[in-house]
Amino acid sequence: MKNILLGFVLIFLLIQIIQPARNIDYGQVPSTDISKVYKLPENVQSVLTTSCYDCHSNSTHYPFYSYIQPLSYYLEKHIKKGKEELNFSEWGSYSHRKQTNKLESIANQIQQKKMPLSSYTYLHPEAKLSEKQRGEMVRWIEQMQAENKK
Repeated sequence: MKNILLGFVLIFLLIQIIQPARNIDYGQVPSTDISKVYKLPENVQSVLTTSCYDCHSNSTHYPFYSYIQPLSYYLEKHIKKGKEELNFSEWGSYSHRKQTNKLESIANQIQQKKMPLSSYTYLHPEAKLSEKQRGEMVRWIEQMQAENKK
C-alpha cells in the first residue's frame, strides 16, 4: 500500500512538469480586438474584461490552481473551446455578417443567463453579471446592431 501511494505521488509530481502553452498576450492589444473595432463604453469594456476575456480572448488571467496538472490541461482545453466559439481579440478579422451573428448570439446568451458559465462564476464571483450589467450589455449590442444596419 505504501509503494502504491508513493507511486501515485511520484506520478502526480512528474505530470507537473508538463504544462500547456499559456493564453497570454502580455498586455499587447491587437488591432483586431473588439475594443479597437468599436468605441466601447467603459461599463461594456469592464464587463468584457471581467466576465468574458479569460475564455474568449487571447488574454487569460490565470489563477494559482491553473498551474496544477491535470487542472491546467482542463482549463486550457476549456479556453481553447471558448476561443474557437468567440474570440474578442480576433473580432476585427470576422466578416461583417459573422460580427452581426456573434453580437446577436452574445445578447441571447446574456439574456438567458448562459454566459458567463456558472462553473466559471463559482470560482470567479466577480465575473457574475448583475441584472443592470446584463441590461447594459444587451442595450449596447442592440445599439451596435442598429448602427451596423445603417
